[in-house]
Amino acid sequence: MQKTTRLNTRAILTLMLALFAGVAQELSGQLNTNLLTYRGPVVKGVDTTTLNRKVMCGYQGWFGAPGDGSLNPGWRHWTKRPGVLTDGNAKVDLWPNVSELAPAELYLSDFKLSNGSPAAVFSSYQKATVVRHFKWMEDYGIDGVFVQRFANSVRSPGNLEFCNTVLANCREGANQHGRTYAIMYDLSGLPAGHIEDVMNDWRTLRRQMAITDDPAYLHHRGKPLVAVWGIGFNDDRQYTLEECRQLMEFLKHDPESGGCTVMVGVPAHWRELNRDSVNDPRLLEVVKLADVVSPWTVGRYSNLDEAANYAKKLLKPDLDWCRQAGIDYLPVVFPGFSWYNMYGKAYNLIPRQRGQFLWSQFLAAKQAGALMVYVAMFDEVDEGTAIFKCANEVPAGEKSKFITYEGLPSDYYLKMVGSGTKLIRGEKEIRPPSPSLSTQDGAAVMFNTLSNTAPIREPVDNSPNSQK
Repeated sequence: MQKTTRLNTRAILTLMLALFAGVAQELSGQLNTNLLTYRGPVVKGVDTTTLNRKVMCGYQGWFGAPGDGSLNPGWRHWTKRPGVLTDGNAKVDLWPNVSELAPAELYLSDFKLSNGSPAAVFSSYQKATVVRHFKWMEDYGIDGVFVQRFANSVRSPGNLEFCNTVLANCREGANQHGRTYAIMYDLSGLPAGHIEDVMNDWRTLRRQMAITDDPAYLHHRGKPLVAVWGIGFNDDRQYTLEECRQLMEFLKHDPESGGCTVMVGVPAHWRELNRDSVNDPRLLEVVKLADVVSPWTVGRYSNLDEAANYAKKLLKPDLDWCRQAGIDYLPVVFPGFSWYNMYGKAYNLIPRQRGQFLWSQFLAAKQAGALMVYVAMFDEVDEGTAIFKCANEVPAGEKSKFITYEGLPSDYYLKMVGSGTKLIRGEKEIRPPSPSLSTQDGAAVMFNTLSNTAPIREPVDNSPNSQK
């Protein structure tokens, strides 16, 4: 009996090891498949040699759904907690317009639309969906995106496989539609002592994916551009300024994986070392190592008056400081903000004002002399900052509430960012899209133009300390 038991135990262990080896092999295969060098069609479109005179959007690409084929299937970023996407568990404040998506790209929630049909969303894991997003960028004249790559996500196989797939999808979309893209490492949540994880990930992308040799990958100042976001914020981050400096030095000077132009995402008050910034002079020393500086402004102002005040007191002095230091300056603009479903904060906290809020920021950046602009964000429905196609007919819930585009066409903000791109390029007489020349109640609205600088003032709630 003891011999039989030992044989059974050995057989079970052998079977378990075989299963584990099979899973590991499958995992390795899925991780590596998306790291192959791109061999697909290439359409020449925007100039990928410079960030100058470009408008780039942030692309989160973090949305997943049960059945999308990822290693860890389930709702990603659509829900607050594990479980179904249903009333009370929604994490997003905007609902995407999925009318152009094929049936295979749709993932049904438990929400219902007014006609009783189930409300559907998308997954960033699906190539067809992401490639379509890049088609929209081409259609509306948007140059490209910074693909967000979260430092914590590269530390676990399941999340890494998802990130690699989304990056491969973006790479294909950019090449097929003549757009450009660059990596933006978001350090948020990274524990102290793990900056080497980011370095190793970049080594992998350079070595296996040959990402900086990709025809659509964005270069600036003669070198591939890579961004590091989350340096100097005063929200008790565990990684240090010294670790950030080490990462920047690696990206610039490593013999194998360096030679990059480095952009840093910093707090809005980085130069003054107060408010959302750490009060540490070493931050300025780290910033001086950068080639491009991009202060994060989402939630730092909440209406037209505050946006104009920010441009006067911070944006223009920041730009002057950077020019004196030989550093390029990439201001951030955003269309509005809401995180009611995520945190229960005030609903529609920073209203879009039918596009006036975003357009005023484009004009302020242009008037200050900015040569480039970063739009936050292309697909961020979580905090209501998305500019891609979103729905006006949204699910009705008792606990979950969704903002809309205030009756404007779902592509209105794509058109506006396209107009903003022309503005930053220096084209003449650029105006925002025409549908918002009147408000919902019929009252006339006058948008700012470069010859008409009197903003309409409408006070709203104070801005939050936004998370990216």
